Amino acid sequence: MRHGKKINHLGRQKGHREALLSNMANSLIIHKRINTTVAKAKALRKFVEPILTKSKTDSTHSRRVVFSYLQSKDSIKELFGEVATKIATRPGGYTRILRTGFRSGDSAEMCMIELVDYNENMLSGDAPKKQSRRRKKKATIVTETVDVKQEAEVTEPASVEDVKETNPEDVNAKDVSEKKD
Repeated sequence: MRHGKKINHLGRQKGHREALLSNMANSLIIHKRINTTVAKAKALRKFVEPILTKSKTDSTHSRRVVFSYLQSKDSIKELFGEVATKIATRPGGYTRILRTGFRSGDSAEMCMIELVDYNENMLSGDAPKKQSRRRKKKATIVTETVDVKQEAEVTEPASVEDVKETNPEDVNAKDVSEKKD
């Protein structure tokens, strides 16, 4: 039973799990979004959100604490430079998990985890909006119409062959005229 177990061990021992989460956090900070399984993304969110909160205060102590988790100078520079300025006013919830379907090899549920402030489509509002299930009322538009009388020449066909030429779908036109004769 899983009573009180809050950590998903991801089928790995402690050292392997910490290295996995550290590498995934580095990739997330540098690339702003990564594709992974849902279980790993949820574990990564619990790992990286306190690190992002720590990066809001740019001090030597906070840099050293974050470096103890990430072990990468490039991601520290990116985190305390560009990322910290974007998330400075956000009170939490720095990541978003978007489910993308199932992996074809083992049917694992896949997702994309991304930093919220870096998705330009969601920020600008250009993303497709969710449709409601209720039917929308059709708007009726009243327009004024102007009647224009046009004269058109109408010519009547002279014989049955002319009818057949003008209307090729009417196959029985000749048959009808032959039965009457």
